[in-house]
Amino acid sequence: MVNAIWVALLLGGLAYGAAHGRLGEVTGAFMSQGGAAVQTSIQLAGIVAVWFGISRIAERAGLIDLLARAMAPLFGWLFPDVPRQHPAMGAIVMNMAANTLGLGNAATPFGLKAMRELQELNPQKDTASPAMVTFLAINSAAISLLPATTIAVRAAAGSRHPAEIAGPAMIVTGASMVVVLAATQVWRRTLARRAGGGDGRHG
Repeated sequence: MVNAIWVALLLGGLAYGAAHGRLGEVTGAFMSQGGAAVQTSIQLAGIVAVWFGISRIAERAGLIDLLARAMAPLFGWLFPDVPRQHPAMGAIVMNMAANTLGLGNAATPFGLKAMRELQELNPQKDTASPAMVTFLAINSAAISLLPATTIAVRAAAGSRHPAEIAGPAMIVTGASMVVVLAATQVWRRTLARRAGGGDGRHG
């Protein structure tokens, strides 16, 4: 569906340019913006590469396990059905850390790994577990203390103050995180009441 939308936009732009005799401008825009896209991709690749290097160093030095233990009380509240020493916890820590720094591309592999580990604990393989739902909700509304990717994109686009987005991003993502945490806790309590009522339903 997304591909069809992009094709429609491109063809529509070409048709409009041809109808108004401005194909030269359309072609020039393709060339200039294509170059800008490549430059931005290289800059983002550098950010992701640096973060992956840091994460690998942290993993081999045992910092991830240390961070997971430090955040154990919070994770125990968010994921009561996941053992604290399970590998899923380390992946969740790295995913949250990357999202907090606004490195969405770097957070994705850790998110996929966390989901694979959570699936191993899932007793119903064809249904998402409460831990998986909670993690997906938190990952989607992750608080961003330093939106590094957005700042990099703004800088590449020539913004004079690329970091001014940090404050508003922190406020908005913080509010969304509070709402998500509240919603997931209400949902878990609803599941617990249903299970206690013996109706056999599982969300």
